[in-house]
This record gives sequence, structure tokens and C-alpha cells, in this order.
Amino acid sequence: MSWMKRQRLIGYLFVLPSVLGVTVFFLLPLLFSFGLAFTNWLGPAGRGLKFTGLANFQRLFSDEIFLKALGSNILYLLHVPMSVALGFLAASALNQKVYARNALRASFFLPYLISAIAIGFSWMLLFHPTQGPINHLLRSIGVAKPPNWLASTSSAMSAIIIISTWHSLGFNMIIFLAVLQDVPRELKEAAAIDGASSWQITRHVTLPFISPITFFLLVIGTMNAFKSFGLIQAVTGGGPANSTLTLPLYVYRTAFRYYELGYASTIAIILFLIIFAFTVVQWYGQKKWVHY
Repeated sequence: MSWMKRQRLIGYLFVLPSVLGVTVFFLLPLLFSFGLAFTNWLGPAGRGLKFTGLANFQRLFSDEIFLKALGSNILYLLHVPMSVALGFLAASALNQKVYARNALRASFFLPYLISAIAIGFSWMLLFHPTQGPINHLLRSIGVAKPPNWLASTSSAMSAIIIISTWHSLGFNMIIFLAVLQDVPRELKEAAAIDGASSWQITRHVTLPFISPITFFLLVIGTMNAFKSFGLIQAVTGGGPANSTLTLPLYVYRTAFRYYELGYASTIAIILFLIIFAFTVVQWYGQKKWVHY
């Protein structure tokens, strides 16, 4: 065997575990789910597998819970630009010479390392309608009737958005902090010499320079928002009255509470197509504002 063939074989052996992992844990389940979407399978304990064609897809258009979960998922996307914007502001502040800068950086990033379920339970205590410190604070500043937060259908999703924004802020801050340190100082100094203000330097120098990273964070954040499960499941379980039910929770509920695995697979495929569509829109939209 020649040296080139041996090197190629070694390369194949190195990538083989990753290929097997993707095949076994992603591609095969994806194909299996795609096949189940055209059946009425109720799991091993249910009745036999029966091909139903497009019946599951037709059912989606009349499923009010699915439409409500889709709307909640889109509303939940609001936390993505909020966390990205706040992450940039925090990174900009902590990129300066401030007291205890390293400690502040660590404190901002620490929540991202904590389990989403642990964070959810902690915020449940903070958002308690009567005993929670948040409502105590609101009452102390004159708010007579503070929101019931997680106990109300009108404010539960707002509370979830606040929690998710806080949870993901640290990750965005660290990424922005890394790229802000690479912004050429010469460009800032040249703009300052020309009379540009701090805001003008940020708008015309810093933001265009970091736009690829901003685009990356928005895409990743959107994908994660559509796949979010643990935090919402731990805090509200989709309630009250399905006001915080998202598509991943609906897939889980349909598959493992009602054992309609065929219909759950249909919802999962639609979720995949929605994520793909949002990604395509973001990819083509970035040509107007991302500078490479």
C-alpha cells in the first residue's frame, strides 16, 4: 500500500466515529420519523402500523393546539434579538477598563453553564405571584397589581422570554467580547480624528466589523429557540392553558403522553421545515447587512 493510500485510510478511520454517530443518532432516526409521519402508529403497545398517506399533514391545519404552539414558538423568538443586543451592550461595557472586570465577565457567563432545569426552578421562585421577590419589588415601587407571571396565561410567555434572555445573554456576551478585541484600533482612531462621535464609531466601524458574528448568533439563537424544551418544560410544562406550549413540547406530549407517534413525527418534520425556512431567509437577508 502506498503512503498516500495509508494516509487516506488513517483519515477515514479518524472520521469514522463521527460518521457512525451522525448516521445512527441523526440520519436513521430522521428517516424513521419521516416514514412514521405517513402512518397512524401508536407505539409498540398500540395497534398495528397502518399507512395513512397525508392524513396527518391535513390534520395539522385543523389542529388548534398545533397552531397555538406555532404562534407561541414564533413569539418566543423575541428573546433571540433581545439577548444578542444585551450581550453586545454587556460586552462593550466589559471591554473597557472597569473595576472587577474579570469577575463581572464570569458572573455574566456563569448562568449559561448552569442547567436550564435548575435555572427554571430558581426563576419559578423569583416569579412567584405572592411570595416572589420580583413582585415584592414591584409592590415596593408602587405597582398595585403586579403580574401573576407564570400563573397567568397573559404573562407566562413574557416570563419565559425574560428567563431565556437572561440565560443566553452570557454566551452572546463572551462571543462579542472575543470579537470586539479584534476590531482594529487604527480604524477607531482614524474615525475619532475625523470627528466621529462614540456612537458614530460604534455604528460605522464596530457594528459592521462584528456583523458576521452577530449573524452567527442570530442564526444559532433562532435554531435553539425553535428547539427549546428543557427550560419551558421545567418551568410551565406548556401551561397555563397551553399559553407557553411550543412545538418541541407538543411533539413530546403527542408522542409520549398520547402515544401518537405518527402524528408526533409529522409535527417534528414541520418543525424541521420551519427551522430550515427561517435559516434560508436569514441567510439571504444577511447579504444586505453582513460585511465580510
